Amino acid sequence: MAWVRSGSRIPPNSRPTAQQIFIASNSAGASALRCFFYVPPIAVYKFRPPRRLISPARCRTKKPLAETGFGTQLGAREATLNLDATTIPERSDTRRVTIRDVADALGLTKSTVSRALNGYPDISETTRLRVKRIAAEMNYQPLSYAQAVKTGRTRSLGLVLQLSDHDAHRPFLAEFLAGVSVAASVEGYTLTVASADTDRDVIESFKALLRDGKADGFILPRAMVKDPRAAFLAQEGVPFVLYGRQDNSPASCWFDIRGEDAMAQAVAHLAALGHRRIGFVGGGAIYNYARLRLEGFRKGLSDVGLPEAPDLIGADAVTLREGEASAAVLLDLDAPPTAIVCAVDQAALGAYRAAEKRGLRVGHDLSIIGYDGIQEGAHAEPPLTTFAVDNGAAGQKLAALLIRRMRGEDPSALRQTELATFLDRGSTGPRAER
Repeated sequence: MAWVRSGSRIPPNSRPTAQQIFIASNSAGASALRCFFYVPPIAVYKFRPPRRLISPARCRTKKPLAETGFGTQLGAREATLNLDATTIPERSDTRRVTIRDVADALGLTKSTVSRALNGYPDISETTRLRVKRIAAEMNYQPLSYAQAVKTGRTRSLGLVLQLSDHDAHRPFLAEFLAGVSVAASVEGYTLTVASADTDRDVIESFKALLRDGKADGFILPRAMVKDPRAAFLAQEGVPFVLYGRQDNSPASCWFDIRGEDAMAQAVAHLAALGHRRIGFVGGGAIYNYARLRLEGFRKGLSDVGLPEAPDLIGADAVTLREGEASAAVLLDLDAPPTAIVCAVDQAALGAYRAAEKRGLRVGHDLSIIGYDGIQEGAHAEPPLTTFAVDNGAAGQKLAALLIRRMRGEDPSALRQTELATFLDRGSTGPRAER
């Protein structure tokens, strides 16, 4: 295993991974992030060991330099080379500020100052803010390795990216990682990112990170219906936060965007444009968001008084190809939909292809709405009407929730949701008669 700081060079002959794509897509600011990446052991790393230290006693010369034939001695160096550190005076103006200095300045105990700086809930907000202000004014910087030894914590958040996910390499990954890293840095934490290929590899990465002391807790992107990651971490007593909801786990805290409300809003928007036969293309069935968005679509139909037609519920799709195939089946019905709502933007852009092959103009003959707000949708022709998610802000909220969980807050109090932002573009229009 090897660890590299963000912005550093990835060794040659290693496979392309999500962290490399993150660096490439965010190279301008990557080096400023307090973020580390775990690189799987593909390349062999060789480190030159430091030279063996020589004691001060062995540094004393046995005879004058002039007798060695290497030159003429100069003044005080004639007799010995003395490395006695006690002869070096300590400069009081450069002495590192310690937690004892902060405690003395505040008239508090070291324990109270430590707990205030680490955000423990038994310290009042007034005291916590006062301690942080004085510590900042005194330029107090805790020694991370000393804290790790004393508390058993590394002050690092962990994130394992599964590369087999359909959007593991999406450009929004840079925004998400930047958001997590910024929020972690504000609280004095770092972010450690690892990659894995399979569900089993994800669990093994968790074990490695915990064994090597590289993370105190984990952010789990995209909650699953049956989530082996959450089950493992809960069993091990390791704090974690989900990007997505998981109602069947009392140990789970989460942040999520209410995609079901977006789907209901999409149906209402289309119904207002006169559409009565509205199709739906769902997302990845293994993820909780797919169920929630389908429920939202059905609720939207009910809210506007439209019956649900089973033949208008297409196959799940998370890629362009799958989206095209699912939309093609819907468009080839005897009574095809005049509008399609897709659970993810990639599937919606696939529906563009299906419409084009059938001579249908998106926004005129067929209305399409997606969800995610990816850049490809903005540059499609016509631009895709969709629901955008601020992934940077989501990353910040997830990091903040995880840190609060690691400080002992109850997970049931750490569950937050927000709405997506509707982007009304050119892919929707009044119902066209066929």
